[in-house]
Amino acid sequence: MTGARGTIGYIAPEVICRNFGEVSHKSDVYSYGMMVLEMVGGRKNVDVGVSRTSEIYFPHWIYELLEVAEELGLHGIENEEDNECARKMLMVSLWCIQTNPSSRPAMSRVVEMLEGSLDSLQFPPKPFLCSPRSETTDSLPSLIC
Repeated sequence: MTGARGTIGYIAPEVICRNFGEVSHKSDVYSYGMMVLEMVGGRKNVDVGVSRTSEIYFPHWIYELLEVAEELGLHGIENEEDNECARKMLMVSLWCIQTNPSSRPAMSRVVEMLEGSLDSLQFPPKPFLCSPRSETTDSLPSLIC
């Protein structure tokens, strides 16, 4: 292959721009995470009918709902067990789509997280669309767009 191939919403940032890191098996983890996120969420990555830009990017919208433990409002959720399963899948997906490839889990770890309990999962960092710059002295990443 001479160039990147795939559906744009599922392609890891490093495949498009090398400033995000090296293309590796973690690029596939990103694609998997986006696919699961959209399957569980029941909607695509962009919703042009929203007024706030943070809601246009689907992972941000899901992250904010999970962060405040708000009702997800997903179709097909019939009981608390379904709700917990959906939350776990969404949290694992958010780990998979971290912008920095080294922050993404390996697929073997993804399987472990999905097989484990929701309570054992650490809350993922918020996904963002810009490349992280080297960390500053206060350990907060700044953004380069």
